[in-house]
Amino acid sequence: MQISDVIADMLTRIRNANNAKHETVDIPASNMKKAIADILLEEGYIKSYQVIEDGKQGILRVTLKYIGKQKVIQGLRRVSKPGLRIYAGCEDMPKVMNGLGIAIVSTSKGIMTDKKARKEKVGGEVLAFVW
Repeated sequence: MQISDVIADMLTRIRNANNAKHETVDIPASNMKKAIADILLEEGYIKSYQVIEDGKQGILRVTLKYIGKQKVIQGLRRVSKPGLRIYAGCEDMPKVMNGLGIAIVSTSKGIMTDKKARKEKVGGEVLAFVW
């Protein structure tokens, strides 16, 4: 089955596993998904992730993070969709929950958070909000 929006699929799998309090979630791997997982790891939203080679495209196994019984990822939302792309310059980069969350942005310098994009003064496509 062909999935049209692979990033939304990744975010939905993480959201569903998080709500069901699963320890890990398996996602078909790609370079963009690895970059998003890197950001989630750096920002402390997930414990770890690993790429499992299966002879095809590989599997990204994400280990979710909980503090006691409390979920670390409270919300995960896809912003720019294939039918409606959302772009932002460095000046009008969105702040998620007044800086408590992060926006994941695809820029010409790679995939990064909104804070890093503002610091490097680059704009791009706003992929997702995480809080």
